[in-house]
Amino acid sequence: MSGANECEAPIFRLLREDAPNPKQIQFFEADKQHICYGGARGGGKSWAMRRKFVMLSMRYAGLKLLLLRRTMPELRRNHILPLQGELKGYAQYKADERAFLFPNGSRLELGYCDNEGDVLQYQGAEYDVIGFEEATLFPEEWIVMITTSARTTRADWRVRFYYTCNPGGVGHAYIKRLFLDRVYKPGEDPDAYVMIRATVKDNFVLMERDPDYVKRLEALPPMKRRAHLEGDWSVYEGQVFEEWTDDPAHYGDRRYTHVISPFAPPKDWRYYRSFDFGYAKPFSVGWWAVDYDGRFYRILELYGCVDGEPNTGVRWTPDEIFREIARLEDSHPWLAGRKILGVADPSIWDASRGRSIADEAEKHRIYFEPGDNERLPGWMQLHYRLSFDENGIPMLYVFENCKDAIRTLPLLQYDKHHVEDVDTDGEDHIADEMRYLCQMNPMKPVAVPEKKPRVYDPLSTDGETRYDRYEFYSRF
Repeated sequence: MSGANECEAPIFRLLREDAPNPKQIQFFEADKQHICYGGARGGGKSWAMRRKFVMLSMRYAGLKLLLLRRTMPELRRNHILPLQGELKGYAQYKADERAFLFPNGSRLELGYCDNEGDVLQYQGAEYDVIGFEEATLFPEEWIVMITTSARTTRADWRVRFYYTCNPGGVGHAYIKRLFLDRVYKPGEDPDAYVMIRATVKDNFVLMERDPDYVKRLEALPPMKRRAHLEGDWSVYEGQVFEEWTDDPAHYGDRRYTHVISPFAPPKDWRYYRSFDFGYAKPFSVGWWAVDYDGRFYRILELYGCVDGEPNTGVRWTPDEIFREIARLEDSHPWLAGRKILGVADPSIWDASRGRSIADEAEKHRIYFEPGDNERLPGWMQLHYRLSFDENGIPMLYVFENCKDAIRTLPLLQYDKHHVEDVDTDGEDHIADEMRYLCQMNPMKPVAVPEKKPRVYDPLSTDGETRYDRYEFYSRF
């Protein structure tokens, strides 16, 4: 402990002089159990989290707090170094424990979780407050595991969790579900969660000191601009399929959306079944109808995922999977009586340890062709099909009843080491069976003609509409 007078410590001057913005004040005053702040770049998240934890440590004697980042360099840069300056002469920093000890007995521990092994060090420890800085970078399982360490016997305190975040990262779907979509599972209390959304325009300190920061965000490509500047959680940095659009306003007219209202496909369309096997991880089956222009419609799906546990397989045996596929194809009105062509991951023909998975499928009269497993060409084919033409029509649609495709496809991110490939740690099973089908029916990129100003010519008939190229499919 420094021998300096506590009143001379920088933190007291900072508490008097620093003026939080209105959104940061909301974050400071929020009293829910789970409090999330941010949603876009430049909202002053790190400062707000750091200052909140200092104020809690000073206000409540003997409080035990844990503030986490994903990596040690991030933790040092964003919190350890700033706090060492702010708390100098007031709270003692113990470098071997990465903890600040306050005069009233409170302890603020700073930690990081670079891998799953790091998570285990927090099991068994007790904390009154836990904060996740850049929470969307933490996998859902890690957040859930760490939050179980929060428990208190204090009569004057209720355990709290604080989160700051931007769109994107492996935990994007989890944070979005809790704080933006507000969709809760049994045991999750909706009244315990609150989101204080902030953008760079709420951070008047940054706007004053670096007015060009907004201009740099405005100069980003459209998708990144929507995420970083506007805080749009439907797009984010690292997203593979940025073109993916789910717009309920256009489910009916099917323009500029990939998700559409279901309809009974004509019997004379072509039908396909795409398959990706999984046991500990989910298996995925997609059924597709293909119209006269070769446009794909994902009409049904069977996804072997434990309810409420993303990327966790139901552990069905191949026999159970193919028995259910056969049942659906014999009974569902959109499938019964149709000739269905199958395509699957070529690994299901591996018979090195006995009967192959493909052999098990044939026992149930379920047949597949080996899919092309070249990953990068497959992803490009999927990109081509998701592209909109000049009228807002893609070459691939997903019926709104295919909930898991709608959930998982927009969340896929690029691999950090293979920058053109999808990160296989993500929930990529539906995307995998999609690319097998796309490779089975390859197409060229969608050409969107350049729109040029039209010069009026009273003798020209070029502007007359001779036919509607989409009339046939809009009837269904």
